[in-house]
Amino acid sequence: MSETTSPATGGIVPAALFDDPYAVYGRLREEGPVHRITGTDGLPAWLVTRYDDVRQALGDRRLSLDKRHAPPGGYRGMALPPALDANLLNMDPPDHTRIRRLVSRAFIPRHIEELCEPVRRTAELFLDACAGEEEFDLIAAYAAPLPITVICDLLRIPGDNRYDFRAWTDALMAPDPTRPARARDAVGRLLAFFTGLIADRRRHPGDDLLSALVAVRDEEDRLSEDELMSLAFLILVAGYENAVHLIGNAVAALLAHPAQLAALRADPALLDGAVEELARYDGPMPLAVRRFPVEDVAIGGVTVPAGETVLLSLAAAHRDPRRFPEPDRLDLTRDATGHLALGHGIHYCLGAPLARMETSVALTALFDRFPDLTLACPPQDLRHRASMRSRGLVTLPVRPGSQQPAL
Repeated sequence: MSETTSPATGGIVPAALFDDPYAVYGRLREEGPVHRITGTDGLPAWLVTRYDDVRQALGDRRLSLDKRHAPPGGYRGMALPPALDANLLNMDPPDHTRIRRLVSRAFIPRHIEELCEPVRRTAELFLDACAGEEEFDLIAAYAAPLPITVICDLLRIPGDNRYDFRAWTDALMAPDPTRPARARDAVGRLLAFFTGLIADRRRHPGDDLLSALVAVRDEEDRLSEDELMSLAFLILVAGYENAVHLIGNAVAALLAHPAQLAALRADPALLDGAVEELARYDGPMPLAVRRFPVEDVAIGGVTVPAGETVLLSLAAAHRDPRRFPEPDRLDLTRDATGHLALGHGIHYCLGAPLARMETSVALTALFDRFPDLTLACPPQDLRHRASMRSRGLVTLPVRPGSQQPAL
């Protein structure tokens, strides 16, 4: 066991933990597999850092996501009202199994394949808007609006609300400690938004996923009202957050490694494996959702007492040389299967096939249109959001160079 004062002591997190979590978590990984730390909120937790231990813990049913098992006054993660909090990220079986089954059909490979062409057309529209620019922010112009559009189309959310949603989500996922009212305001607006959206769908049902979930609630009584609203919220948040950072981080990594990008452009057959390696190399989540042991659990030779908080460092696991040789090197020919960027076990990301498809389409469309795309600043000048919950760039300034016409 290691008693560690984290870089977050006192709730102040240095920029290094956001801009390069791999160095910070990597140092802890090599010092020991499990550390007793003080979190960003000043509360204690157990940090797990090595790949084998993290992977095993992700699938361990004794590590609960249910906040009822959280330590009194301890770390619980994001604070949300019950109408947004009754979601899959806070549930264990059998409730988790029941609710996941209700939406899993929307994300089966056949349905995702049917979305591929509409997503490509949407990507082309956003790239059209960038054509002719000498420089643009790839996050604001492309990586963020593309996933928002896709998931909002899936739920049939009117276009006028889509960019408000992005601002609200950013306020939740990267809260500003100097402006706590901003996050509270975002929660209130999200609650009002989903309340109105569900009421509208009850009045005007359609053939979309949200209408189907409303029918499950009203006609079959297989969801509570809080579960219905929380599920809609989670689909929208997860559908945006994972994809935008997969795309943004992937483009940044490729532009910082031009030889790897050239290899991908020379051999498009590398694309599927490249998406896996890019997710491993710089994935959208440095930490998995917090867990609470329902009994004493041995992890990495350390006994973690029941009723405490466990944090699983995906950032450390993905750079563990015990699992991935030369882990700090981006290698698009690497077999990166087994990475944990989209989870593992029963809590494996429901929207993983959609996120993978969006990333593949986004990268292909982007580099086909702008084959000479380059960073508009040195890679070390790129800044990441001040968030422990997700890893994403604030901006990604790029220069398109020569441009190919749209197909």
